[in-house]
Parts: sequence; structure tokens; C-alpha cells
Amino acid sequence: MSKFTGSAPEGDSHDFKEPGTLANSEGGSEVGQLQRASEAKRQIGIVSAVFLIVNRVIGTGIFATPGSILKLSGSVGLSLFIWVAGMLIALAGTAVYLEFGTAIPKNGGEKNYLEYVFRKPKFLTTGLYTGYVVLLGWASGNSVVFGEYILHAAGVEVDRWNQRGIGLACITTAFLIHATSVKWGIRLQNLLGTIKVIIILIIVVAGWVALAGHVKLPEDEKPHNFRDAFEGTTGSAYGVVTALYNVIWSYIGYSNANYALSETKNPVRTLKIAAPLAIGVISVLYMFVNIAYFAAVPKDEILAAQRLVAASLFRNVFGGTAERALSVFVALSAFGNVLSVIFSQGRLVQELGREGILPYSRFWASNRPFNAPTAGLFEHWAVSVIIMLAPPPGDAYNFILNLISYPLAIINTFVALGLIYLYLNRKAWNWNPPISATLPVVIFFFLSNIYLVIAPFVPPEDGQNIYDELPYWLHCVVGFGIIIAGGVYWVIWAKILPKIGGYELDRVTLYDEIDGWERSVFVKRPIDKTQ
Repeated sequence: MSKFTGSAPEGDSHDFKEPGTLANSEGGSEVGQLQRASEAKRQIGIVSAVFLIVNRVIGTGIFATPGSILKLSGSVGLSLFIWVAGMLIALAGTAVYLEFGTAIPKNGGEKNYLEYVFRKPKFLTTGLYTGYVVLLGWASGNSVVFGEYILHAAGVEVDRWNQRGIGLACITTAFLIHATSVKWGIRLQNLLGTIKVIIILIIVVAGWVALAGHVKLPEDEKPHNFRDAFEGTTGSAYGVVTALYNVIWSYIGYSNANYALSETKNPVRTLKIAAPLAIGVISVLYMFVNIAYFAAVPKDEILAAQRLVAASLFRNVFGGTAERALSVFVALSAFGNVLSVIFSQGRLVQELGREGILPYSRFWASNRPFNAPTAGLFEHWAVSVIIMLAPPPGDAYNFILNLISYPLAIINTFVALGLIYLYLNRKAWNWNPPISATLPVVIFFFLSNIYLVIAPFVPPEDGQNIYDELPYWLHCVVGFGIIIAGGVYWVIWAKILPKIGGYELDRVTLYDEIDGWERSVFVKRPIDKTQ
């Protein structure tokens, strides 16, 4: 564990710690027991941290997104440049989260970083963040994709209910595994992450084979996408904006290890190695995969493809039988992503419980009975299941899936802004973490997320609206609304009710005597009106 690397300016406290909540034990024996219990829960090493990131970043996008990027950009050359731009933004984001994670090595990720910087008004940041965590079901999208590709592999026609039924089985399995055994859940994630990397390496090798001219296509149909790489480059601003937007989202997940640093062995050292290694390897593989696609699949076939570009590559290089096998691989990749997402999101819910912000916070904060955040995992499972099963197909379903991803750009904008503020006030905050992202990198990440927030408001051209009938900007507005809803909750809970009741809220840190986890509760301090 690293030493504390930053502090607020004098007189600007963050948390109130009740005297004696830890040190009122018999001598130091209880403190020692708590420390041993706390260390015993650390089961994530460097390899597991790498695969936490790999499983979160590599879902199903890399198997399909390159086709849509080519359609939007118009040319192979511009498409590859856009992927490079997305890679640079992902590397900048990794650096930002690496600096914050090594400075504040505990579960919770950006929640901790936002609370650390944005302290006034008191508890507002926690309230705003609560709506974002509790109301969005990140694991729902790839659960449904898992169902789709399992059915494709089995040769069964996909409909609304068999797809979502298998998706329900997928996310329920992920929940039960992580809720009952952290160790075996991590091992399964590592296995699936390894399979993903192997699949991508097979695609890369297939690209080399195709570059050598060995594709199962007639001579006059073989791809020559690199001869005039910029032919067909689009003049559409919306196309380029949307293409870059899609590439950036293909890299989302570089912060995934930050959500479980309280369960990570030697968290500072582990994060310093795992995060750059994971994103560096993924970035290189993504570029090779795109080159492989363009080497093995003619441009017209990519543009006409209805599903996976990878399916066309497998068919052209290995034959038709391999195309069905790819559906199984993509389903496994989706399942690995679901495991990784519910693992991290369940811990965010648990952290909100430990902060005392949620009703029945002791329940959400608990690590019992299996030394896993079962209640937090269940909350994310429940929200994801509702999102999967409730909406009808079409605009309503697409709207909810788009809504899930958009608020992250808002959160990352403020994470970067917070770090910029710390840089500009480094001496006052004593901000000297083990790793520095550097100010230019943080500004670059900040501007890229401003772009992600604003870009979806650019009016689409004819035929490019993501919805059939709904306004193209609706998920963006509702995304802001979800965060603002947390602010409304804060006004009622932290301002109006205390004023009516004549008290103020203070946060007291307590420690679980069994598993060593810390949690916070809010206590009502009566206001002395005589002073």
C-alpha cells in the first residue's frame, strides 16, 4: 500500500472520522486483526488486473466496429488514422486513471477521485455520482450479444425472446460466479481473457496469410485495399465525428482495474504494470486486426456486410466452417465482458453503500456471506435484467443501450478537469502521486471527452439517424438527466431535510470486525442554535 499522496488545503476536510471507531480496541490487537483481514481479501495480482482491463475493453466491438468505421470514413487510409486517434485518447485516459489510482489505491475508481477534488458543496459529488452508478445496467448489452451469437452458432433463428432468454442466463451466471467465489470468478475472467487474445492473434495471423495472397477468393476478387488507401474519403463531418466516437468507445475499460484496488495485491505496483501493459497490447492488436481485415476482405464486401467483418475474414481465409466457429468465439468474448463489467459495477454499488449514501447502506456495504460484494452485484444484475427484458425491440431498446454509455463521457470530463485543477494547485494540495500523467496529456484527455459529450448533438445526415422515430439527441439529454437526478436527491437529503430537522450530516468511518472492510455511515449532528 502506498503512503497517502495528497491532502486538502488547510481547513478543507473531506470526511469526518468518529474518534475511537478503530482505535478503541484492547490495545493494538484488534487493529492488527483488521489489518490482517483487510490484506487477506487481496486476491488480484498483475495477471488478473491485466485481464480485468482486457475483458472490459475487448467485448464484441473489434469484431464488428471496423466495418462501420470504414462506412463512415469512406476510405481505408482515413479509417486507420481514426483508429490511431482513438488509441492515443485511450492511452491518455490510461495515464489519467493511473495517476489517480496510484494516489488513491482503493475500490471505487472515479467516485473516489471526484470526491477527493470536488468537495464543496459537501457530499454533492457523491449524490451526483449515485444516479449514474445505480440506474445504468452496463452488463445488459453484451449479455444480449452473447445470446445472439450462441444462437447463430447453433443455427437457430434469432428472435426477441430466445436472444434475451440466453442473455438472462449469461448475466445470471456471471452474477452467481462473482457473488459466491471471487477467486474462481477471477480465474474464469483470466481464462476468457486469454481466449480473447488468442482469437485476436488468429485474426492477425490470418491477415498475414492474406497479405501473402492466400485467400479463398477468385483472383479478380482478391482485396487490394492498400493500393489507393484514401480513395473514397468522405467529406462528411458527421461521418468522421461518428467514426471517431465509435473508435473511442471500442477502447472504454482502461480504468477497470481501478474499481478493485482494495482487493489488489500491492495495488500501486500492480496498477503501474497492469494498466499500461493491457492497453498497450490491446492498442497494437487493434491496429493489426484492422490491417488483417483490409488484407483479407475486399472493401465492397466490408461495406455490404450486415454483421461481423471478422466473419468475412474467417470465411475468406479458413473457409465457411470457420465462420460458424467465430460465432462461438464472439459469444465467449461477450461473456468475458459481462463478467468484467458486473465485477466492477458491483463494487461501485458497494462503495456507495460504504459511504452511507444509499438507503440500508450496511446491507450494500457488506461482504458477507462469501467475502464478495453480493448485494452490489445483485443490484447491477437486477438493473441490467430490467433493461434487457422490459423494452420492446426497436427505438426503445436502442435508446436504453445508447443511454448506458453516454454519461461516462461526462464523468471522464470532470475526472480530467479535477486532475488539471490539482496540477494547477499542486503545492496547496500536496499532490505528489507515484506517477504523473503530465498536464498536456490530461488536457488532451479532457478535450477528447468534451468532444464525446458534444459530438452526439451534431445533426446526422439523411439516413444516418441512430433511431427511426426518436430524436437523435434523446439519450444525451436523458444521460444528463440521470446525473442531475442524483443532484436532486442530494438537495433533499443533504440540504432540505437537515434544515427542517435542525441537524447537519457528518460521515463516520466504521470497520467490519470480521472481514476488515471499512464503511461509512451518516450521522445527524444536532445544530446548537444557542451559538
